[in-house]
Amino acid sequence: MSTLKQNVCLIDDDKVYQFTAKMILEATGLTSSIKTFFNGKEAIDFLSNPENHQEGTLPDIIFLDINMPIMNGWTFLETYDEIKQSLPRNIVIYVVSSSVDESDIQRSRSFASVTDYVIKPINREKYRQLLSVLG
Repeated sequence: MSTLKQNVCLIDDDKVYQFTAKMILEATGLTSSIKTFFNGKEAIDFLSNPENHQEGTLPDIIFLDINMPIMNGWTFLETYDEIKQSLPRNIVIYVVSSSVDESDIQRSRSFASVTDYVIKPINREKYRQLLSVLG
């Protein structure tokens, strides 16, 4: 089990999910910071800003929802693939959705940046397992 604390990014337009996920993630004891964004554009703007490329600012892991306003998860992933070369390191991305649609699961696997597709809700043990991937 990892003892390395991760910088986590939640990209989801659901305030209740963000609040709950943040509480559960903090309860794992495996996070050093948790940044939240309500849509993919906010997150892309943050990741694209070179001022945020210093050590400890970029997330180690992103939990990405699919269905959001302004920029959904699919458009985020397409844009992320365009900018990831400019980032100082790789970021683990989990697509997190309540959708059990096989076409969504398969589509997420078409992105090399996506580590896995995770179905909501996520309990503390599952978050602990996902956070340990870098440990």
